Amino acid sequence: MKKTSLYSYLVLSTICFAHCTQKNEPKHETSTVSTIAEKTKIADLSKYNVATFAAGCFWCEEAVFESVKGVEEVISGYSGGTEENPNYERVGSGNTGHAESFEVYYDSTKITYSDLLKVYFASEDPTQVNGQGPDRGSQYRSIIFFRNQNEKELTDKFITELNQSKKYEKAIQVQVVPFVKFWPAEDYHQDYIQHNPGNSYVKNESIPRLKRTQLQVFDLIKPERSIIDK
Repeated sequence: MKKTSLYSYLVLSTICFAHCTQKNEPKHETSTVSTIAEKTKIADLSKYNVATFAAGCFWCEEAVFESVKGVEEVISGYSGGTEENPNYERVGSGNTGHAESFEVYYDSTKITYSDLLKVYFASEDPTQVNGQGPDRGSQYRSIIFFRNQNEKELTDKFITELNQSKKYEKAIQVQVVPFVKFWPAEDYHQDYIQHNPGNSYVKNESIPRLKRTQLQVFDLIKPERSIIDK
């Protein structure tokens, strides 16, 4: 979705105040599904592989993965629950079983699923239960939704090796579950950092998280999307 350098967005300013749990978001007259379809040109994405993850606020993770080489598109949404057609308010209540999630459309000739796992674990504290940073609740839990046995095996292996490395004092708490369904989030959540660079949460949480991740996996970051040393 984002073609302009993220750094250019950071020099802009807005007067809004928000965080990932804010409820008074703007309403939209157009339907979310039709807007998302038009915006992402879903038919054109059919040639790409898809991976689905959850790791706290989807605003943060969308920006992280859209800065990764080989990633064509990232869509924020909801997954992991049973409620049909979930929305932001319902998911935010913690009663739907869904977590804020995101789908990554990537070119497997340019980046592997294992590389996506590197980015994923670098972008969060995988030992935190039901939340990331200031965002707490089951709707912010960390999940890897595997689509096939190979993805599950790669994920299990990655977690085992990470636990054995003793990088973290606590054990990895990321859930690994089969993918079932992904519901795109409302239009105003897509490209949130791009559209709201002056937002307090974006400046204090999203951008620092993006930078921390890029520093850890700098070799996997698109040069034009890097904010390291900026």
